[in-house]
This record gives sequence, structure tokens and C-alpha cells, in this order.
Amino acid sequence: MARPAPAAGKVTTVVEFSEFTELPGDLSSDEQVGRMCRRYYWAGDACRGGDVLEAACGGGQGLGYLLGLAKSVTAGDYDARVLRVARGHYGTRVPLVRFDAQELPFGPGSFDAVILFEALYYVPSADRFVAECRRVLRPGGKVLVATANRDLFDFQPSPHSHRYYGVPQLRSLFEGQGFVVRQWGDTPVTEVSLRQRILRPVKWLAVKLNLMPGNKVAKAWLKRFVFGGLIRMPSELQSGMWTMPLLSVLPTDVPDRAHKVLLCEARLPDGRGCDGADR
Repeated sequence: MARPAPAAGKVTTVVEFSEFTELPGDLSSDEQVGRMCRRYYWAGDACRGGDVLEAACGGGQGLGYLLGLAKSVTAGDYDARVLRVARGHYGTRVPLVRFDAQELPFGPGSFDAVILFEALYYVPSADRFVAECRRVLRPGGKVLVATANRDLFDFQPSPHSHRYYGVPQLRSLFEGQGFVVRQWGDTPVTEVSLRQRILRPVKWLAVKLNLMPGNKVAKAWLKRFVFGGLIRMPSELQSGMWTMPLLSVLPTDVPDRAHKVLLCEARLPDGRGCDGADR
């Protein structure tokens, strides 16, 4: 089915997320840039040759990389200020639409994949988002999610978040609407720097005492303390910017406490992958 021209999506909330979104030019750690590269490298492999929608695209750092692999890429975000950053970089290269992830402004069967990275916890109703994904996906289509792992002992929820999903909760969320789920772990906690490992108990105490900073300026200071030197977040990720490690396959029935990031592929059954090959 041909994809209709994007329409302005209905936006029903009033929270501004630009203070919490990793935007091009922001001071970031090597680890943050690496995590961003890896999740888009993973998504690019999963969506090669397909029509792709990225919800909550933020500043759009991964859109150019996806363009080189997918048949087409469409993207959007709730926050108009964040979306202006992406539009300023990509111009007409990518259709960019403001919309609420709970009400995707596209027709049934428009896409082969829907991407939502580090934003599921901001969606008031994840069930509504999953239902919308099922509606706009073609048979065999995929939802690709990257999210912070809530089951780490030093986990820190983001301001304005609604609910975080661990491995079993992600499985239940998608299986409840007919998807087949696979999950992987990224950024093993045992492989982070010695400085981070030493400071994890300090972070745990700061989280418990509600002392973690809530704005970018304070967070940049904290990141410099924890990670050392910082770099600028790039405007557009490129192939080869980061080495893609072998991701750890996770059992989907138990919490994972060994990785900072969870990657989840939820696929509609009885179909083919984005590249037309049997999965």
C-alpha cells in the first residue's frame, strides 16, 4: 500500500523535551556517542531496503545513516524546538512531521519498521503507541526500541518520564498485541571505565537522595566528572564512526542487570523482514 503524504499529527501534551534530548553540538561522553551509533547501526541492519518511520527522532542524528540503507525514511518528534534542529540540518532530505507517538498521522500499512529510541518512557500510554505501530506496519513489520535498563541498581529515571520497561515488561507490552519479541543488551556494566565502576555507588546514593541534576548545564558538569573529557554530539552519524560489538542476546522472561541499554525488536508474525528475506 502506498504511503500517504505526511500530515500534521495531533499533539496532546505540553511538556518540552529539548532540555533532556541529546542534540547535535551538546557536550557528550564517548560512551553516549557510541551508544547512539550502535543503536542506529543495529536499526540500519534490521531495516535495510524498507520504508522506515522514526518517532521521537530528536535532533535527527541517525536519520542520514538510515537514509543510506532504507528505501525511504520519515521522521518526527513531539517537541517543535527539537524538530527545528533536525529540519535545519536535513532540509528536504527527510520528511519531518510534528506528531504524538500515540497518534501516528499515517495510513494503515505505510511502513516496514517503526523506530523509537530512548523515548518509550516519555509516552503516556505505551499500549497506544504499540497499537499505532501495529496499524501503520505492513505484515512482517518491526518495531525497534532502545531504552534505558530500569533494573540496574543505580538506575535514574528521567524527568517527565511515565514508565520504564525492563526485559520482561517489554516482552509483555508487545506480545500482548501480537508481536514476536527478541531482545539484546548493549553497554555491559562490566566494560565501562574504572572511574564509572567506582562512582556507581555514589550515583546510587545521589539517585536515592534525589540529588541528580535535571538540566543540561549541570548534567554536562557531572558527565565531565564521571567520564572525563567530553566531545560534541555530531549532527549526523556516519558508517564506521564506531565499532559495532556483538550484542548480547537476552532471555525475555527475566530482568537483565548486566547492561545499561536494552534493544528490543518486536515483529509482526508471518511476514518477511525489511529487506524481503525470510527471518
